[in-house]
Amino acid sequence: MPEGPEIKRMVDDIDRAVGHGPAHSVFFAFERYKRFEPTLAGRPIAAVEARGKAVLVFFAASDNDGPWCVYSHNQLYGQWRIGRADRQPNTRRQLRFAIVGAERAARLYSASDIRVVRPGALEDVPYLAKLGPDPLNDTSVDDAALARRLDDKRFAGRALGGLLLDQQFIAGIGNYLRSEILFEAGLHPARKPRTLSDPERARLSTAIRVLIERAYRLKGITNDPQRAERLKAQGKRFGARRHMVFGRAGQPCYECGSTIEKHTVAGRRLYRCPRCQPAS
Repeated sequence: MPEGPEIKRMVDDIDRAVGHGPAHSVFFAFERYKRFEPTLAGRPIAAVEARGKAVLVFFAASDNDGPWCVYSHNQLYGQWRIGRADRQPNTRRQLRFAIVGAERAARLYSASDIRVVRPGALEDVPYLAKLGPDPLNDTSVDDAALARRLDDKRFAGRALGGLLLDQQFIAGIGNYLRSEILFEAGLHPARKPRTLSDPERARLSTAIRVLIERAYRLKGITNDPQRAERLKAQGKRFGARRHMVFGRAGQPCYECGSTIEKHTVAGRRLYRCPRCQPAS
């Protein structure tokens, strides 16, 4: 499943392809939304936004009808494709939703969580209603706001290894970001927010904000940017220079040289350095 930074980059692509211009045509695969095809066709795309791992496409109001928003969540298999308006991609995936502009089109394949709602009713969408702070898409979410989240009684007693995957805690974090954030903060995945010292809380809050933004800006790279550039100059492929610990089991830690370990936490793989992230 794509994580928050990947969704935001996809939103950027959708916006460049069809944003702000009129939708020449709109397609829905689900019968319950077919009535919206003529309703939305011809309307300008007012905005395209990411919220956590969801994509929101806002259609402007028409003369006799207010604005609409198409909400979608990729879930595990959904995938957006950007391409020519007059040519669909060669794929076996099922087309679920499409916005076709004058020259370019944005098409969503394989996703099943799609809704057409008024913008004012977005908070009634179950995923959005439960979504925690989104530091990548909400500039008001700073380190202090993230630190306060650690005090919430819903989260304070939970192990960080599972908590960081909970979208109600912080939006947009997935599996690779979880491992990278905990390494950057120097925290073991079994630690709980209520056991953290003030410096540890500060490190965790900063790591969450910095690494989500870095992954977006550097197209998935969470490694130290200067280190990643040195590794690139050495001929390392993208996957080998992308992360600090994620996917690097058996390899030396960049910071201390210890062997990176792989664990299963909350049903998903997690990577950590035993020396940089001690149990206590």
